[in-house]
Amino acid sequence: MQQFAEQCTEMARSMLGHNLASINQDGTITPTEGEEKRFDEPGHAALAIGEFYRATGETELEGHDLIDLAARCITAQTFTDPVSENGVAYAALGLLSFGPAKDRNPVWERLVDETRERLDRLLLARSDHDNHWQAFNVSKAVARFSMGLSKKDETGKLIDRFLERIDEKSTGNFHDDSEDGKGVFNIYGVLSFIFIRQALQLHANIHLRDRKLPSLRTHAEKYLRLLPDLVREDGLGWSFGRGGGAYGQMHCISLILQAFRDNWIAPEKQIQYFDLLRRLFYFFYLTYLDQENGNLIIRDAERETTPAHTTRMADFDGARYLSQWARLAKTINAPVNPDAFKPRNTGRFVIFDKSSRKEQGLFIYRNAETGLHINIPLTHTDQQNTSDSLAFPHSPGIFDWPVNLQLPVMIPELKFGDRYVIPSYYGKRCTTGMGLRKSIYFRYEQPDLIDTNQEIVPGLGSCKVNWSFSGGKITADFIFMVKQPVSMERMRYMLVIASPHSVHRVGNTFTLGQEGLRCTVLKDDFQAQWSETEVVTDDPRYKTLYGKIHYLQTLTRDYPLNMRPGQQYRLTVAFEPDLARVDG
Repeated sequence: MQQFAEQCTEMARSMLGHNLASINQDGTITPTEGEEKRFDEPGHAALAIGEFYRATGETELEGHDLIDLAARCITAQTFTDPVSENGVAYAALGLLSFGPAKDRNPVWERLVDETRERLDRLLLARSDHDNHWQAFNVSKAVARFSMGLSKKDETGKLIDRFLERIDEKSTGNFHDDSEDGKGVFNIYGVLSFIFIRQALQLHANIHLRDRKLPSLRTHAEKYLRLLPDLVREDGLGWSFGRGGGAYGQMHCISLILQAFRDNWIAPEKQIQYFDLLRRLFYFFYLTYLDQENGNLIIRDAERETTPAHTTRMADFDGARYLSQWARLAKTINAPVNPDAFKPRNTGRFVIFDKSSRKEQGLFIYRNAETGLHINIPLTHTDQQNTSDSLAFPHSPGIFDWPVNLQLPVMIPELKFGDRYVIPSYYGKRCTTGMGLRKSIYFRYEQPDLIDTNQEIVPGLGSCKVNWSFSGGKITADFIFMVKQPVSMERMRYMLVIASPHSVHRVGNTFTLGQEGLRCTVLKDDFQAQWSETEVVTDDPRYKTLYGKIHYLQTLTRDYPLNMRPGQQYRLTVAFEPDLARVDG
């Protein structure tokens, strides 16, 4: 792991070096051309500098005084208006990275009294959160106590509150990243545990850290056990819900390295997780790192990401994570044979939450012979009008979807008046099992239809969904019924054809061959027709987290259908995608 640590350090040095010039005299961050700045970017920069200092002990980089730059960023974040809670949390950990005692912290010494006093007040002020923002409260409490700004340590209480809410909102003990308990299960659950664990490592009271680690482990291991089935053969990590792409790789890598450092991985499982680590990092390195310019490519002519992620923030976060990986890797001994990946058949539904009101989770299917590996999330999303969490097979390069747009990808969308209903977000009676000829099925029902705004439409109708998998063949069956006579104004069903990035990609990543998805409509009670294929190669709106969307194929009925109660309206579609690999 020493070689890995050195590689991460050099990458962090390059990435940080290319972005330090963006830090202005007042500590604010100059955005990348064409982007708007975020209010929390100075905090991200401060923590990146702090982690680099922890990993290397260096106080200067390419002629820049890192102590001075960190002090400037912390000052800018402290006086940002409006106050950015997450930015303050990042800045606080950045300050703490240079030492827990005020009299021995070189960055604290460069802060003026007005900054120190305001920072103290900001660290004390906390808004109670039910989502991942609660992790920021934990880090602020750690910083305030460890820096000697308070004799009362609230860290333990805040961690307990964070974990209690996980238990209250999820029967599967996964982190629900919503404030209202709708069930938003995404990568931010992993981020929360990484951030809290990083904060505890900087806590002045190591005894508190030792007391809280077992309860953190109980919940974090849920995600750790998910990774062997979640990570694709080519190293693709978390690929559904908001915050994927480069962050879907970085968060998973950090979770594994922290688990190794804390001895959370059993000896007999270590070879498997080292192999996961290798593949995740390889995918991250080749897919998102611009090795010539030393920054992350999260958006360009072929690729896009959520508006909440700026290139500058991603670069500082990348430098932070690379520094963290270098530091953690030095504490780990690699197994003798890390090349242990042996694909196996998988077909299971991971339950995130199950109650009388709704069932939510993630169905994972992998076929070892064909290489087909898909995830079907059944969960809400914290952003409206996106496709990231819709209940269709997610597998970039094969089954793709656009960023920041909502399209009915591989699921029917029915319009009733001003409401559009889709079979996503929640289910009831979710089941998996073996079907005919060793096929695997995933079924769920929706007693009440739900619209694209994630609101249940009571009294309108119901839906049954059945996904069936046999080798490389997929069959999707959707059955709709209405509870009263109603006119459906339109039905849409869409296929998105995209490709991996033309330059930044893994050599063995998946793509579609010449025969494409090989889609066949087996049953269509809506009597829809395929529209002319829409070419969107030159349309900047149609991009994925990984590459460019080229074609949209739409099955549509654009005139009314009078639906009668008691009658089934079925759409059955089969796929046998032509799986291929991109050239090296």
